Amino acid sequence: MIMNIIKSIYILLVLVCALGCQTDLLEQKPLDSFNEETLFEDINLVEAFLWQCYDVMGGNREEVLGMREDLLSSSTDELLNIHRPGEIKFLKGTLSADDMGHFGNWRYGFINWPNMYNSIKNVNTLLGGIDEVPISTSAEEELLNQIKAEAYFIRAFNYTNLLRSYGGVVLVDSKFNLDDDLTTQTRSTLEETVDFILGDLDKAISGLPVKGEIAQGRATKGAAAALKSRLLSFVTGELMNGGYAHDNPLVSFQSGTRQQRLEAARQAAKAIIDQEYGTYALAGNTNDPPEPLTQEDIDAYAQTYYDLFTQKGPWNDEVIWGIQYLNLQGNIARNNLYWGPNGYNNWGNNEPLESLVREFEMSDGSPFKWDRFDPGNLVYREFTSSELEENPEHNPYNGREPRFYAYILFDGAPWQERPATNDKVQASYFVDAPGAPLLNKSVAEKNAALTDLESAITGGYDTRSAANQAWNGTKTGYYLKKMLDISVNGEQNSNENSWLEFRFAEVLLDYAEACIELGDVQEGLDAINMIRNRAGLPDRVTADQDQAREWYRHERLIEMLAEGDRWYMLRKWMIAGEEIQDLHPMEIYHFNDGVSMYIHNTDILADDRQWEDRQYWLPISITELNKAPQLQQNPGYE
Repeated sequence: MIMNIIKSIYILLVLVCALGCQTDLLEQKPLDSFNEETLFEDINLVEAFLWQCYDVMGGNREEVLGMREDLLSSSTDELLNIHRPGEIKFLKGTLSADDMGHFGNWRYGFINWPNMYNSIKNVNTLLGGIDEVPISTSAEEELLNQIKAEAYFIRAFNYTNLLRSYGGVVLVDSKFNLDDDLTTQTRSTLEETVDFILGDLDKAISGLPVKGEIAQGRATKGAAAALKSRLLSFVTGELMNGGYAHDNPLVSFQSGTRQQRLEAARQAAKAIIDQEYGTYALAGNTNDPPEPLTQEDIDAYAQTYYDLFTQKGPWNDEVIWGIQYLNLQGNIARNNLYWGPNGYNNWGNNEPLESLVREFEMSDGSPFKWDRFDPGNLVYREFTSSELEENPEHNPYNGREPRFYAYILFDGAPWQERPATNDKVQASYFVDAPGAPLLNKSVAEKNAALTDLESAITGGYDTRSAANQAWNGTKTGYYLKKMLDISVNGEQNSNENSWLEFRFAEVLLDYAEACIELGDVQEGLDAINMIRNRAGLPDRVTADQDQAREWYRHERLIEMLAEGDRWYMLRKWMIAGEEIQDLHPMEIYHFNDGVSMYIHNTDILADDRQWEDRQYWLPISITELNKAPQLQQNPGYE
């Protein structure tokens, strides 16, 4: 890492000398901070320009790819954006060409149409002139070919994000000239766009080294292969195979079969699993877990997941490609500040939803059942201190699977040092009155009684009634733990843990889905079971295709939480209409007689949500259509 920093400083000095010492600098044609006339005179300048192409993949240099203040997962049924929920138009049924909210600005810059085309423009400039660069040694020739392959990867990445958001897009493989007639540019079909990206990926895979033979953070054969697997897996979905606007070639295939696409997706994932592009494996122990799990076992499995997402040095074998952050320099990540609990002077954004929390299994692999102790009551749990002592699992956060403890900060979860709360999250309320009179009452009756007891209620440190930054307190009852670093003071320091854009678990999930959909159910379950075993959970046993599909989709939801994957899956599988529902908070009260109440307060709305089918594809913004009115709009937005 130190050598990379030294090299960066050296290249910066070369740039200053090459660009800043020209007397006629203002007469040059600028290419962002580069001068195109001098760019291709020196291989060091070309490499430095490549780094800029990497930097703008996410739209701006400070928020590269997915690790952002407002996570893409907050546009799904996973998380809530508490600060700007109204800008998540996708969840409001109000997404339109002239009001795209986060999907039309820098907040989601890595899937934003103008941002991606700006990045593609830079890559095309690089590819358009790279063969003119003078080289004098075989080492320089090798580097030049590698840079070219990296550029193909970056362009393929940008186009894949465009395709997964808009469908078929405008394909540009050369830099624009001043006399080009841009009014002739039209959108290519979905199939043409896929083929174009695959062509770039084949070039990238051919020219890139494997992981370990290139600086961390630069593209590798494995990264390009993982992108290929992601692309081919996505286009197997119902959305593109007759499920929506089936006769529109921009968003639905008009030739070939879904089975052919599933076979291609399976082969792409299998090649990575077979180590054709480098050595990759799940982190941690993938053997059958002990039964039953002890608390020590649960902690160990949870620690594996926590460590996976807080890597700061060399990446382990699960990481295929990602972004490394350094505190106070280069790309910036402020996860702890943006997402951490308000009681630690953080902003509390991207909060897990109650419906998601209930998806985490018990430690023995059985489904979590909210109404376990009161059949039919899916709204609240209540218990006395003696009942809790007799069975700790009255508390819904006890006895859960290890990933729950690695991913979610709940009331009572261990976290950073804070003596006043015994170093634990305090997302509950304390009532200086007995709770016994409220047992077995309806939610409406409970709410009325709690309103009368308002003067006797004290909000915990991490609630919206806290003394410290109450406006940043949780609206759902939870905070996100995944990708937070317990050693970082979010108020004062940036994070240095990596954003993992591609990891081996996603490849296994892509492979499992293709196998299940092709009818090779057990082969698919075997891939799922590798992930489950690493999570300390027992195998899924033989099932029919429908059951296997349900298990697979559940596993993907939990495993990929907060990584942005869910936004694509809701659309790919066309399940958004089922899963996007109004949100209600989890409110927890501890009374002075030892009674505790966990109330999913359906009388209170945390966020109202509405689904419209047209939103299965993003619209091209009115701004872009005004620039290029010949472009065809996506269905439902005409």
